[in-house]
Amino acid sequence: MVDVLTIGTATYDVFLRSNLFKVLRDPEHLERMGFKTGEAECFAFGAKIDVEEPIFTPGGGAYNAGITFARQGLKTATFCRVGNDKLGEEISTSLRRERISPFVIRDKKTGTGYSTILLAPGGERTILVYRGAASAFQKNDIPASKLSARWAYIAPGAMPFSVLFSALSSLKKNKTKIAINPSRFYLDIKKSELYKALELCDVVVVNREEASYMTDVKYTDERGIFKKFDGIIDGIAVVTDGQRGAIVSDGAYTYRAGIFEEKKIADRTGAGDAFGSGFVAGLIEKNDIHFALRLATANATSVVEHVGATEGILTKKDFLKKRWGFLNLDVENV
Repeated sequence: MVDVLTIGTATYDVFLRSNLFKVLRDPEHLERMGFKTGEAECFAFGAKIDVEEPIFTPGGGAYNAGITFARQGLKTATFCRVGNDKLGEEISTSLRRERISPFVIRDKKTGTGYSTILLAPGGERTILVYRGAASAFQKNDIPASKLSARWAYIAPGAMPFSVLFSALSSLKKNKTKIAINPSRFYLDIKKSELYKALELCDVVVVNREEASYMTDVKYTDERGIFKKFDGIIDGIAVVTDGQRGAIVSDGAYTYRAGIFEEKKIADRTGAGDAFGSGFVAGLIEKNDIHFALRLATANATSVVEHVGATEGILTKKDFLKKRWGFLNLDVENV
């Protein structure tokens, strides 16, 4: 039996960097053009744009999380779906290199998921995604006999909901503790169905915007969001809030964590995966939310200081450095 089984997306990423990728912030005009955030990453139309040397690396939520758990000294396996191609083989090889047992399904019809990340100066980026085999999971792909682990960490991407629910149910029957980092894909699922899935989980990790959509509570109503989550989840709700840090509720207490100051911001890709998996790794090691938040925050900070989703993931030895020794934390009754 492994300590942690990660399930979900594994893709291949290429990072393209250029000073000619510009970030525009103009809510008045951009919103009318369909950019709801009022921001856009732009480059000259019809131009030939020089980029720095491309960086190629495996990625995807299940892959990234697996790297965190393995580097924290946990016996780890990763269940993912890739194409029957060179990129899929490279993902399998990379998992083995990190001492992760790969349970890899090779799709003969659909290629490996692939992302092109356009990195602007300052770490802002736009991601062009081909989901490929990563979103083509079927129920028979994840047999219950393979779901033997102390913990499971699920980063489902666009996995069909029926497949996700089947996997969650099998894990629950096996008495596996479950953490999930659901993607925006699941925001369109009927709330009653989504809540049935979340009820099976011990840890749910989302960002504040996702939390607002999932609970139907206003973005600004933090207490209301957690009250709703506490009614759904018989466990721990984790809500990340960008530069404001993160908030956690275990149903009895609310924990607020600040951030570690970044030395630089090279690329924000994978920060969410690093935080979620770091939090769960901390729980596994010490069953202490303070410790888990410190490891999660350190892991995410280190990741954004490097290009790529896994380059900055901390090892157990890295986390012992003085830099990560103290994080501002507050606790209050729910």
